Amino acid sequence: MLCVDEKSQIQALDRTQPGLPLKKGRAATMTHDYKRHGTTTLFAALDVKSGQVIGECLPRHRAKEFLKFLRRIDRDVPKSREVHLVLDNYATHKTPEVKAWLEKHPRFQLHFTPTSASWLNMVERFFAEITSRRIRRGSYSSVGDLEAAIYDYLLQHNASPKPFTWTKSADDILARERRALNALDEIRGNR
Repeated sequence: MLCVDEKSQIQALDRTQPGLPLKKGRAATMTHDYKRHGTTTLFAALDVKSGQVIGECLPRHRAKEFLKFLRRIDRDVPKSREVHLVLDNYATHKTPEVKAWLEKHPRFQLHFTPTSASWLNMVERFFAEITSRRIRRGSYSSVGDLEAAIYDYLLQHNASPKPFTWTKSADDILARERRALNALDEIRGNR
């Protein structure tokens, strides 16, 4: 089972001045202004059981790029295995070209998360991790530099992967959701 999504519009930002390093009594700093050098899209497939991530940077996030990533998954996953993909309802995942490819590759089964429930897809946790640990505070003079940093992070992550685990039980999550829905119903009822 692979959790699949794309992190689009990752900007290669280059700070106008170097930041000051972390020092006793002072946090590390970075300038608020920057130069933009373009964007990339990270397509990622998180193996839920092992924590391994198949990742590929592509210039855009259309059906054409999604198909290219599906072909990458097809190459990387042993042919003897069924491939179950958990993904969102983004339109590029359902184009006629994608459907035709899936018909020719019956080992692939797609499972869509409900609308507005992207948090159910564990690859989102990986995106949060790569953003906070590598992308956010970096300075990149080109899209190539940014992609090199992303691929380096993927290599380090896959060298000793660990599966992500839920910290709350399903009952806790559903109870919290129920409280939120009740609060919304109460607000709507007071209009």
